[in-house]
Amino acid sequence: MNPRTPGARARTRTRVRTRTRARARACTCRRGALAVLAAVLLLGACTRTAAPVPPAPAPSASEPLPATAPTPQGLLLTADFGADTVTFVDPQRGAVASVTVGRAPYGLAVGADGRAWVATAEGVAVVDTLTRVRVALIPYRTDTGPVTDGEYRGGGMGIALSPDGAHAYAGVNVPGTTGVLEVLDTARREVTAVVPVGRRPFDVDVSPDGAEVYVTGHDSFDVTVVAADSTSTRRIEVAPYGTEGGLGSWLKPHYAVVRPSDGKLLLPFEGERLAVVDPRTGRTAIEPMTADTHQHGAALTPDGRLLAVGTGAVQPGDGKGPSLTVRSPDGAERVYPLRGPHEDVAVSRDGRTAYVTGGYTRDGYWNGITVVDLDTGATRRLAAGARPLGIAVL
Repeated sequence: MNPRTPGARARTRTRVRTRTRARARACTCRRGALAVLAAVLLLGACTRTAAPVPPAPAPSASEPLPATAPTPQGLLLTADFGADTVTFVDPQRGAVASVTVGRAPYGLAVGADGRAWVATAEGVAVVDTLTRVRVALIPYRTDTGPVTDGEYRGGGMGIALSPDGAHAYAGVNVPGTTGVLEVLDTARREVTAVVPVGRRPFDVDVSPDGAEVYVTGHDSFDVTVVAADSTSTRRIEVAPYGTEGGLGSWLKPHYAVVRPSDGKLLLPFEGERLAVVDPRTGRTAIEPMTADTHQHGAALTPDGRLLAVGTGAVQPGDGKGPSLTVRSPDGAERVYPLRGPHEDVAVSRDGRTAYVTGGYTRDGYWNGITVVDLDTGATRRLAAGARPLGIAVL
């Protein structure tokens, strides 16, 4: 699709200013006006005033794997935010096994050795994906308050592994204040460093050479660049719409990907703007996007296409519905509609299929994965655990 004309961009800026004010007013909570005020001032969420989209039921799960059978390659692994488990999913048949890992797992990362590192509210769980056994639960050094669940729960959110697998990096939310990055030695299975970062670290990424770690701070409009060797930090503000509305704003960063060709970070916003951040200079360039939907999860295909998950309009009539954007390196986009909100996305090894989790951090989630053919946009649904967020291909 062609970029918007200058006149359209001017209208978009006007609409964005109106939308920002409306969104700041629209940050609500189900527990009444007092809870609304507390959530907006202290927690700063992505909330919506529209009724949740009632999702269609997912298909039934397939036959479980025998307990002694090794896990086949090519299965999917999801972090089940609503069930304290990770679920193994056959991409053709649905869920085949689950392993209890800890309270409210959020993100996960899988190493070349087949170990999965799962960020839960209690600590980082380590799962042997071949045998489907949790082999460790590593507690955080940081006090994150009571172990609980829900969108604002303390504990791990984004997580990533170093290219050599020697370290895991967990972004840890500390309710009411700034977050931290906890660095884990994967051989010793212990936390070796704690680094202050932004608020509510939705996502963690690592540079291709392993020299830097990038932590996306949702509620602080930023990416914290952490030097892997010294743990020194630099903050880069990423706010293509500005920071109006503060903690109550919708217009915040969520997930990022690192472009292998130049090491720049790609962060989609609202299906309207793609922030391209150069971590070396701290400069951000903005490119137009076309989906016009609130965006969360992101991934790259092997051939360099960016996938961005759209969760739907902020308010009825103010944007389009849930979707998956497929953006080519030249900026051309295809936008495939999805049924109901989704959260994160992974790509098959051949780059032809996307797997989009239905867990979503707000209302309207469903217990499954949407499988998307990236050439045609055809979709089908699979049962997959309970409120799945993070996802990886084994």
